[in-house]
Amino acid sequence: MKIDLSHRRAIIVGAGQCGLAVAAALIARGLSPQRDFVVIDAAAGWRSWERRWRSLTLFSDARHSALPVLSFPGEPRVRPRAHEVASYLSAVEKHLGVTPMWRVRATGLHRVGSRATLLLETSAGKVQTRNVVCATGANARPRLPSWAGDLTPPGRMLHSSAYRSPVDIPPGEVLIVGGGNAGVQIARELSGTHRVSLAVRSPRRYRHIATFPWAAGRRRSVLGGTRPEPLFGDSYADLHRDGIDVVPAVARASGAEVELADGRHLTPASVILATGYLPGDDWLPAEVRGHSRGRTRTSVPGLFVAGMPGYGHRGSETLHGTWRDAATIARHITNRP
Repeated sequence: MKIDLSHRRAIIVGAGQCGLAVAAALIARGLSPQRDFVVIDAAAGWRSWERRWRSLTLFSDARHSALPVLSFPGEPRVRPRAHEVASYLSAVEKHLGVTPMWRVRATGLHRVGSRATLLLETSAGKVQTRNVVCATGANARPRLPSWAGDLTPPGRMLHSSAYRSPVDIPPGEVLIVGGGNAGVQIARELSGTHRVSLAVRSPRRYRHIATFPWAAGRRRSVLGGTRPEPLFGDSYADLHRDGIDVVPAVARASGAEVELADGRHLTPASVILATGYLPGDDWLPAEVRGHSRGRTRTSVPGLFVAGMPGYGHRGSETLHGTWRDAATIARHITNRP
């Protein structure tokens, strides 16, 4: 399918919270959606939030889970669930008048000679533009442990991104790998119907409650790998008290068996890998990935990254924090000659 993306001042890759934030910031500076810039997304009209398990709850309340252009509906002190975030982002899209071009995937990007022009490669063809914004998210691809390919439990093995509800997990003991907030939330939900073990890297770190917005800075260091992810409103001690077995991390796996870091062996019926995500920057030039020239800017003039720790401002992967990235990018785009 041939889609005309030419003659636009900017192309935003990603129609999620980061892409919509950049769109809103460009509109605030006088640019018009569809005419001056377009938003493309590889998805078929759905948002990643719609594919998360329905009981997933944000770390922050509604007051700190919205973009400045539109308030989150409902009680401001309640923490929204995943499907509510998806509905909110759809409302933001309509409020802004943005019409994303769905099913268009970015596959590569090159600079055209020495000119201030970029060649964006997409599943719909190649297009030249002056500015490209990578807004494909910090949680775009499941991160899998090295031993995952060696494990074949009799029930199911899936990443947390594919988990929906307890009814999808066969009877029997479930091992959840990953002691962050996703693993803890899923363990809580499954413990009502299954025997659950939670494998964590720091079993003795029983309590670490954090509150927003302080957590945004802490979470960035977590994603950078320097310290454990803080738990929001829960603790390993409480999980253990409520019947969830908190065990050391998985060291290796073979067949239906896993070996823990303390030498113990488990044979769970099903395994859920709550092992985090990789950013959606795999289509960027190699010299750009993981290297930020400045706040949101890269070494390629006209190429910007929104909503990814390591590229942007502190907390930029959150709904509340992505606006700072967006405002900076919009300023750079409108100031470029």
